[in-house]
Amino acid sequence: MAMKYTRLLRMAFVVVALASALVCNAAENDDIFDLTFDENLNLPKIQKAEVAERIQNFQNDRAVELIKNNLEVELTRNGEVIIVTVPADELFAPNDTVLLKNSSEVLNKFLKFTKAPGFYKLLLVMHSDNTGTPNYLNRLTGARSNAVYEWFEAHGNADWVVPYAFGGIQPLQDNTSIDKRRLNRRLEIYIVPGEEMIAQAKKGKVKQVVRKRK
Repeated sequence: MAMKYTRLLRMAFVVVALASALVCNAAENDDIFDLTFDENLNLPKIQKAEVAERIQNFQNDRAVELIKNNLEVELTRNGEVIIVTVPADELFAPNDTVLLKNSSEVLNKFLKFTKAPGFYKLLLVMHSDNTGTPNYLNRLTGARSNAVYEWFEAHGNADWVVPYAFGGIQPLQDNTSIDKRRLNRRLEIYIVPGEEMIAQAKKGKVKQVVRKRK
């Protein structure tokens, strides 16, 4: 009986593993605009360590370039994904959803990441402070995130740019002062490796091939 039970248990583990793989594959094959933020952040997956290392080195160099452009930069997902934080006050007037005229000075620094098809995904995550109801903050950050997405659509290529609105649910500070609320109002741009970057890394070299606009 113990042997039969062990075999059944192993079969159960195999079924669970297969089910998990199917879910993962389904997510990877979905349109990026249908994926949750967490799914887009973690896909496509990089399976081999040497491929991951090449991408980490490449992304680290891009992060250094962004820091030289006076941007607030950090790395996540073991150094594979770049996060740039832009204060909302540099993009929008208080409680407004129309981009400021000088917002292009900031956003232009990210256009290069949209030039190579499938090389990157840009995830636009807009946050607010807690001044207002949750519904208001969700609408505000949603409209602002869409405004940035539309800017990329007008000035570059938005095929791999995905907007998200987080309202006030992920504050950096406790919203107890003007300065702390200002820090909480922000746009986070996640620069995620795409299928093309991974394909190049598998071949041994990563290089972004810029597509000329027609």
